[in-house]
Amino acid sequence: MQIESGPSSTWSFNVHQPPPNTTQDQPGPSSSFQWPSRPTRPPHNSIFDLSPDLNDSSDINVTNLLRALVASAVLQYTSTAIAMPWEVGKLLLQVQWVPRYGQESEVPSDAADDEDALSDSSNENDSYFADPEATPTIPQDHHTHEVSIPVRRAIDDGEYTIPVGRQDGVWGMIKRVGRFREEGWLALWKGLLTSCTLEIFSSTFQPIVHNVLQSIFLPSRNLYYPPPIILPVASHLLTGLILSPLDLVRTRLIVQSSNPRYRRYSGPIDALSQILREEGGLGGIYTHPQLLIPAVIDNTLRPLVSLALPGIIASYIGSHITEESNPIAWGIAELAGSCLSLLVTLPFETIRRRLQVQTRGTARPINGCVQLRPAPYNGVVDTFWHIVTEERSDLPPQRHRRMSKGASSRKEEEKVAEEEGWFRNTGIGQLYRGLGMRLGASIIVFALASISGEDADSGWAEL
Repeated sequence: MQIESGPSSTWSFNVHQPPPNTTQDQPGPSSSFQWPSRPTRPPHNSIFDLSPDLNDSSDINVTNLLRALVASAVLQYTSTAIAMPWEVGKLLLQVQWVPRYGQESEVPSDAADDEDALSDSSNENDSYFADPEATPTIPQDHHTHEVSIPVRRAIDDGEYTIPVGRQDGVWGMIKRVGRFREEGWLALWKGLLTSCTLEIFSSTFQPIVHNVLQSIFLPSRNLYYPPPIILPVASHLLTGLILSPLDLVRTRLIVQSSNPRYRRYSGPIDALSQILREEGGLGGIYTHPQLLIPAVIDNTLRPLVSLALPGIIASYIGSHITEESNPIAWGIAELAGSCLSLLVTLPFETIRRRLQVQTRGTARPINGCVQLRPAPYNGVVDTFWHIVTEERSDLPPQRHRRMSKGASSRKEEEKVAEEEGWFRNTGIGQLYRGLGMRLGASIIVFALASISGEDADSGWAEL
């Protein structure tokens, strides 16, 4: 018996074969392990937030693009202007030179002290760690022979210099700048245009450099998860080095006096042209050791510590704390990492500001609105050494001329040092000027981000 099969009774099984260029996953050790899923956050771009239509690259409206660019520039300029007084106060505190002893002119009465002063003054000029307060020796006519007596300079010498006041933080410096006759409240916005330009270029170039490095060294992003920390650190380092001339100009414009008689630069373009002409050109700006080494340390240490510390702290809080599983605990870890990173990075930032202020080549020293060190520093180590050893952490005491014996004067000095304490008598506090303001800003940003529920690490946690 033969059964005829028609089209209705035919059973067909169509098996879809994969394309020839695709391979099926084979079971094995490599396919059994899966990396934890964590969304990759794209770099923040305020232009696309202001105009979401620009996300579609197929059809971009030029009018909307220009409108978004103008709105982003105005927003960045406004936010920089709001934070500028605190930035000016912090930077002036960092570069202000506060010697251990204030207005002091020591005149010993016995011959032994004269000989000690003579030997000290002859050796100080040849030392690497020389005392900047020592001036050329002045001959004095005594009964038997001439001696040279070192005369210390006054702290607040100059009508354009803000007197050294109580070291009560950034707010205290803001009030002193605003109330000073030669500066005024408008001086709190010195270098605003340069700071805004630096922020725009930094936020624009850093994601571009990071994407370029990723495309070169990590062509397949699935090979490494999480991505190595060296790439974001390298992107911040390269961006900071490229924009280091703008940072140098910004520091000079903020520190210089606002008095037209003593003002050195009329604006950022004039400052950059003078620096290029008198301080070695582009090679002097980028490759001078007093600028290159602090820039490398600062731009490497800040992102490295800020990116590594939250994960280390989160591992101590819990073994499986991530941003997706426990955002509150992760935010607390980021806040703790941001606060701890300031203890490491702020001294190097202070050293970099001190070295940026002093001129090189044939340029004359700038007239700062605060007291600057009269003698130049010789490098990062020399700057750190002099800040710790020759400065103090509060207002230096004013001392009168002493005519007593050497033994009694030394005992008096030792007694005063014991009463003041070791911390006040050292310059450790000078390395952490602006620490309270930074800590308060981190706490405020963390609280606002926790209330709003938005991402809290766009800017403040990384840098």
